[in-house]
Amino acid sequence: MSNKDKRVFKKLGYKQNETDKIVKSLNKLLANYHVHYQKLRNFHWNVTGGDFFDLHEKFEELYDEAMENIDLIAERIRVFGYTPYSLITDYLEHSDIKEVGTDLSSTAMVNEVLKDFEILAENMNDCAESVGELGDLATEDMLVAFIKSIELHHWMLTSFQKEE
Repeated sequence: MSNKDKRVFKKLGYKQNETDKIVKSLNKLLANYHVHYQKLRNFHWNVTGGDFFDLHEKFEELYDEAMENIDLIAERIRVFGYTPYSLITDYLEHSDIKEVGTDLSSTAMVNEVLKDFEILAENMNDCAESVGELGDLATEDMLVAFIKSIELHHWMLTSFQKEE
């Protein structure tokens, strides 16, 4: 058996190339989630206008949830014996979600969050499919819970913006 085919973490039952694939996918999600998290903090601090009270509270709720999920993702990476991305430069380099300024309207902020949710959902689905193929049910279960929550938040913010 070659070195590459040896089981890594025999208790977990994954080969080196399998853990590499899982961790690469999770680190990509971690990068996207971190940029999204910071955007939510930005929006929480800088939202103005008639929607201030609703959105200020909602953005805080969303960044609190994002922070918890970020921690779960990073800890899952550590389970596999790897080091999660932890530098801002890593997040920005590997994220599909991009930073924005501080002077957006409340409508533009919500639109940005909705776009981020779409990117995150796609990233989570790709990651869940990838880990599912490898039989990593624990990571897949974590991601399914994230997807359900993102989809619910997407629906709520879409409804919030809908004009009668």
